[in-house]
Amino acid sequence: MKQVLQNLKDGATEVAEVAAPRARAGGLLIRTRASVISSGTERMLVEFGRANWIDKARSQPEKVRQVLDKVKTDGLLPTIDAVRSKLDQPLPLGYSSAGVVLDVGAGVTGFQVGDRVVSNGPHAELATVPANLCAKIPDHVDDESAAFTVIASIALQGVRLAQPTLGECFVVTGLGLIGLITVQLLRAHGCRVLGIDFDQQKQAIARGYGAETVDLSSGEDPISAAEVFSRGRGIDGVLITAATKSNEPVHQAALMCRQRGRIILIGTVGLELARADFYEKELSFQVSCSYGPGRHDPQYEEQGHDYPIGFVRWTEQRNFEAVLDMLATGALQTQSLVAHRYPIEDAGTAYDVLAGGSAGLGIVLRYADATVRSDAELTGLRTLQHITTALPSGQRPRVAVIGAGNYSTRSLLPNLAQQQVTLDVIASSGGVSSFHAAKKFGFRRSTTDTASLLRDPAIDAVIITTRHDTHVPLADRALGAGKHVFVEKPLAIDREGLEQLRATYESFTGDTRQPVLSVGFNRRFAPQAVKMRSLLAGTRERQAIVMTVNAGELPADHWLNDPAVGGGRLIGEGCHFIDLARYLVGHPIARVQATALGSPRGPRDCVTITMDFTDGSTATLHYLANGHQSFPKERIEVFCGGRILQLDNFRKLRGFGWSGFNKLNLWRQDKGHAACLEAFFAAVEKGGPSPVPFAELCEVTEASFQAVEQLQAGK
Repeated sequence: MKQVLQNLKDGATEVAEVAAPRARAGGLLIRTRASVISSGTERMLVEFGRANWIDKARSQPEKVRQVLDKVKTDGLLPTIDAVRSKLDQPLPLGYSSAGVVLDVGAGVTGFQVGDRVVSNGPHAELATVPANLCAKIPDHVDDESAAFTVIASIALQGVRLAQPTLGECFVVTGLGLIGLITVQLLRAHGCRVLGIDFDQQKQAIARGYGAETVDLSSGEDPISAAEVFSRGRGIDGVLITAATKSNEPVHQAALMCRQRGRIILIGTVGLELARADFYEKELSFQVSCSYGPGRHDPQYEEQGHDYPIGFVRWTEQRNFEAVLDMLATGALQTQSLVAHRYPIEDAGTAYDVLAGGSAGLGIVLRYADATVRSDAELTGLRTLQHITTALPSGQRPRVAVIGAGNYSTRSLLPNLAQQQVTLDVIASSGGVSSFHAAKKFGFRRSTTDTASLLRDPAIDAVIITTRHDTHVPLADRALGAGKHVFVEKPLAIDREGLEQLRATYESFTGDTRQPVLSVGFNRRFAPQAVKMRSLLAGTRERQAIVMTVNAGELPADHWLNDPAVGGGRLIGEGCHFIDLARYLVGHPIARVQATALGSPRGPRDCVTITMDFTDGSTATLHYLANGHQSFPKERIEVFCGGRILQLDNFRKLRGFGWSGFNKLNLWRQDKGHAACLEAFFAAVEKGGPSPVPFAELCEVTEASFQAVEQLQAGK
């Protein structure tokens, strides 16, 4: 299928052939008929992509600070690699479209195949969208008009926050696409509207909607015009829909307003506010969040939990419905908002026009009415062939990768590409990330059909880098199919999953065909960790290990913090360091104790875990989110027989009191990703045991469960 992608590194826009997605649980698979390019939001993305490195940095100073902090902790070269990888990721463009439902995901009610719907799906022939971000199109609304719904909902949410009443006077600053829709919505509320802009064509459209206008290009004074417009009483409210770095729109809005007037920011402007502007009039200022309540809430958008209508009357989905009702009655007009129309194949030309500034309003993309009518007919479109030449000679393992997210593309795939294997197929749910990864790293195919990948008898090994809750079902199915499995940590996020994998793996006991199962505990394969193990193995003294992980804080709603999806940070990330301690000591874990920092966030972010080992050694893991970024992110210290080893960020290893060893410093950070994969494929090719014994994988996973259980029980 065709989809519009943008490269943030150089701003290039591509109409790519991407593997067709499936309908996800809680969502709809939609065949797009029309979508609208926003002249505001998408223009900013294009301009950012086409800007040089200096201008990119100037536009995002907070990102520059993050980069500098990463240089301090991880070094220059890894930081450069991370920035390049981030900018190299293709960005799906578009967020306002209309189409027809081809398939309904599990758990979705209220929609059926054949429904015409609007959604915030991207510019793509096929899109999978959560049900709460979709709404049915009334029979009398055409596809092109309906495609404006999501963009119009941005304006509607701003109007709702302004709480206009019949007869009030409002100013709309910025008469772009959203501004002109805002004018219509205010007029529908019975308000008098004054529009402000530099563009005389947009002003004429606003006057056609019943507004009065101020022409900034001819030097008209908006403050004086507002004074006359409000009959000397001051404006009741100002909605700012402009896009500028200037602070002037907010300052002007404050001067225009009456006492206790309201200012709503829908667009993007400078926000260096002057207290005096707001103090005497007791003005209210509020920033509108996109389409309305529910936006950016994963419980609402991804998991489909609606807000009770008695408490939240207007969610983003109900805002979609309200816009569609206005389109059906003619209260909202979109024909005059269309600047250009292009077929999806010519989207590159459309974005050139957008970047050139000649498209001041909406650009509509149209999609051919293809022969595919149902989900079943899409089977052949779910896998995309990238390389058609013959397979390499020899017995190189054929590898499939499931998951093409940040970790996969930044850490795993660059190292996987250096292995002596055949990169056969890479899968992702949406198709865009696997399409990009296949091109970048040389996979023969990209797909969204994970099930067929796991059934493919030609695949020898499967690498799983998806979200943590999918590790067990995917690994279990791959093992059941007799494939070797490398699963990114954690192995499992609960005991039920761990026991399921244990049963499947142990069912091969005594069978010469037993697959290799390995987990991405890469730190034990890092060259400095290997050196530490060799030094410690030469002593008979008990070890006291202190591991300080300056993890940094994650947002409370991050998927990793969701026990059902990520397992929480201790199970999802802390297992790395439990495994590293187990490796360094070389003896089983006998007991685990966990204590949380006494704060509301303690159990999630700030925890101390103490492990006792059967040989009498101990390890203390301080996993903390309340530190500073300039401090090493990972520090490992081992005290043993009057000697000390200290490792900082897997770059600098120092020895104190060790005969013949002083330091082992690296030019760049090496956390063992490449060596971890090398060990896995060596076992696959030679038929040897797993690089980390299965019993040890289970032991480390069980230790992480015990730590979480102690925290939950308050023990």
